[in-house]
Amino acid sequence: MNARSISEIYLDDIESRGYTVIHNAINKPLLARLMLDCYRINPDFSLAGIGRKNELQIDKTIRNDKTFWFDGTSDAQLEYQALMEQIRITLNRTFFLGLFDYECHYAKYQRGDFYKKHYDAFKGRSNRVFTTVLYLNTPPSGGELIIYKPKSKEVEISISPQAGTLLMFESECFMHEVLPAVDERYSIAGWFRKNTSISGIIDPPR
Repeated sequence: MNARSISEIYLDDIESRGYTVIHNAINKPLLARLMLDCYRINPDFSLAGIGRKNELQIDKTIRNDKTFWFDGTSDAQLEYQALMEQIRITLNRTFFLGLFDYECHYAKYQRGDFYKKHYDAFKGRSNRVFTTVLYLNTPPSGGELIIYKPKSKEVEISISPQAGTLLMFESECFMHEVLPAVDERYSIAGWFRKNTSISGIIDPPR
């Protein structure tokens, strides 16, 4: 039996169910360099907010993880963004989505950190189309990502953090949450976006 390519698998998954889980999606050398990058910028991680631009606010009852938005200051960041660019092109060619760009940040969950149920995009009110999560380490316990069935309180899938695993799902369709971390958990959260701006003004990141 011929092995199917990773792209064939995730494209079929997205078309049939709106999400995909790809194990060992990133090679170990790049994972190691991304983790080293996290250690380098650890002092610059900041408490994550809710909302965008002028509506951004801090609410520790909803989330209390820490983030650092990619700023292109390391080769590891640039290499990861190049991989995501390949996926963006593939998604556009396959589904004719008009995905415009990709934005992402490191996310750090320390013991007790969580992110309650939420959508990454609301129908007709956001330019985020696909959410991605790449796990950078494998904590012994805690920090599971719970994805719920569309328009339901039933769990669709629960994913324990495992280094190198990449998740991708439709931002408008799936409510999700991160359960409290027990051990330190590092990941990269990102979004493929379409440009919903008017008058020739490009949508800003975040």
